[in-house]
Amino acid sequence: MTIRFDGRVAIVTGAGNGLGRAHALGLASRGAKVVVNDFGGARDGTGGSLTPAESVVEEIRRSGGVAMADGADVSNFEQVKAMVARATREWGSVDLLCANAGILRDKSFAKMEITDFAKVLDVHLTGTFYCCKAVWDGMRERNYGRIVVTTSSSGLFGNFGQANYGAAKTGMVGLMNVLAEEGRKNNIRVNTISPTAATRMTEELLPPQALALMKPEAITPAVLYLLGEDAPTRTIMGAGAGSFAVIRIVETEGINLPQSDWTPEAVSAHFAEISDMSTAKALEGAFQQTQKYVGHAAARAGIKL
Repeated sequence: MTIRFDGRVAIVTGAGNGLGRAHALGLASRGAKVVVNDFGGARDGTGGSLTPAESVVEEIRRSGGVAMADGADVSNFEQVKAMVARATREWGSVDLLCANAGILRDKSFAKMEITDFAKVLDVHLTGTFYCCKAVWDGMRERNYGRIVVTTSSSGLFGNFGQANYGAAKTGMVGLMNVLAEEGRKNNIRVNTISPTAATRMTEELLPPQALALMKPEAITPAVLYLLGEDAPTRTIMGAGAGSFAVIRIVETEGINLPQSDWTPEAVSAHFAEISDMSTAKALEGAFQQTQKYVGHAAARAGIKL
């Protein structure tokens, strides 16, 4: 089945370059009206210019698509609200959000300045929250919304020199989990993309032959799928160089210890069993963990719940 976005309005943040540009072009090529948002700053978030967003809008228009440029700073809620209001006024709704904007201020933890930690969280995590918040009421009113937020393997799995970026990016998963749950009744589906591609943010980290394989366009099929009518919800997809995967956070079944063994020594003695990944499952919500632990304890105590 062909995935199309005719009649849909999309906002893509950080769409002046790299991944965001590829996503904006992909959405427009399949019929969406696209707000190409880009603050136009340097990789560390300084400066600012509408030129990158305007150039992508021109690309879309030359191909017969419909787009507008917007220079909102995603870390400024008033600017984000104004962007959403403008798109709604012009085109009637905002149906799709791809929160992609980000900056890098890499340093080892020992050398990282407080301001560099705060600014990266401000743009990535708080900025994504602002974008989701600004479109949420409209999506609820229309009983339709598709949101993709952007995480990173740097946070999910760790990467030297990126305590700020990794913390912000892993925060996206927590945001997705809650928004997916709260959006279900209004047909708002919220997913996460974990991309790896050759962009301004990775060009110094990889050799040229690897960068050549990692086109930003390779990520866009996963993003468009997650923004589609029949998208899943609460899914983390990894994508890069033409490979696609699903990433899940799992928990082992674990064991229940009698109160006499509530000691660190007992945990140490049983750690192999506690950490047995053959029993691991992805939980569907926070309370499922609580129910599991209480169920274990009740079974040990012979209590029927």
